[in-house]
Amino acid sequence: MSTPIQTLEERLKAEAMRLGFAACAIARADAAPKTAERLKAWLDAGHHGDMLWMEERAGQRGSPAGLWPEVQSVIMLGMSYAPARDPLALADVGNRGRISVYAQGRDYHDVVKKALKALARWLVEQQEGALKVFVDTAPVMEKPLAQGAGLGWQGKHSNLVSRDHGSWLFLGAIYTAIPLVPDAPEVDHCGSCSACLHACPTDAFAAPYVVDARRCISYLTIEHKGPIPEEFRKGIGNRIYGCDDCLAVCPWNKFAQTAAANRAFVGRAELAAPALSDLLSLDDAGFREIFSGSPIKRIGRNRMVRNAAIAAGNSGDKGLARWLEPLRDDPDPVVAEAAKWALARL
Repeated sequence: MSTPIQTLEERLKAEAMRLGFAACAIARADAAPKTAERLKAWLDAGHHGDMLWMEERAGQRGSPAGLWPEVQSVIMLGMSYAPARDPLALADVGNRGRISVYAQGRDYHDVVKKALKALARWLVEQQEGALKVFVDTAPVMEKPLAQGAGLGWQGKHSNLVSRDHGSWLFLGAIYTAIPLVPDAPEVDHCGSCSACLHACPTDAFAAPYVVDARRCISYLTIEHKGPIPEEFRKGIGNRIYGCDDCLAVCPWNKFAQTAAANRAFVGRAELAAPALSDLLSLDDAGFREIFSGSPIKRIGRNRMVRNAAIAAGNSGDKGLARWLEPLRDDPDPVVAEAAKWALARL
């Protein structure tokens, strides 16, 4: 008995799995019609903080056609980075810094884009048609498109939740002029659960599904360049790059399999629990050496040392004063201010 010929969509998904993706689904280009409206409301409320690029290209970000009028289908892909260890395990270890799970391994931009380009080349070989690939840095609203494709749904923490992979998926997108058969969209399965909302240390949720970035630890430690507002410093605790709390408490994570995680994202040992004393001692060369190949490299030495100083001030470890003292006269005034604050706390 002959094997039935697979459809292009089935072969596409099989190739995506071979390339290291854990999930692949297809959406129509207009699968998330409310995106532009919701984005405008979020921007009008000022929830984007200093991320001015969000408003500068809002027209392109609001819909796939706004960025590329020829798009017919959107292929949404997810690469798992499900952690083997509890992301909250270091919460009470004051002299160690906590780095978000996603940033402990290789830079996802590089890993996901390489696989996306390989999948795009495969698709063009199967059927001619223009396409574009995107990973995070383009004006693309990946999460509503991922829900429109059926990969998961945007949870109350605003991130994608998958029934198979929990909250631990890196997303990539391929826009194509090829009219592919779409998958069914996913529906919201959060129900009455509000664990993520209550887990936030800085009360960053303006409402369920709405994050005020200006209060979010991920924004404050990564995107924000100036002094971190004092009202949020205690809540930051020992988080020096990002925050996993709202993701980590999601009950759907119990279905996430660490075996499905891409090996590229296995955390480097030196980033699992770095000593604050080591981070406070960093110069530019040392920073680049430690964080080469990591997404952390984008924030630069000054922001990392600022974050480490805030964590040191929260640590209760007076021994860290030895490493904070030289930073009082740091050439970067933001670092110097954070060091002085930390010393006063200790």
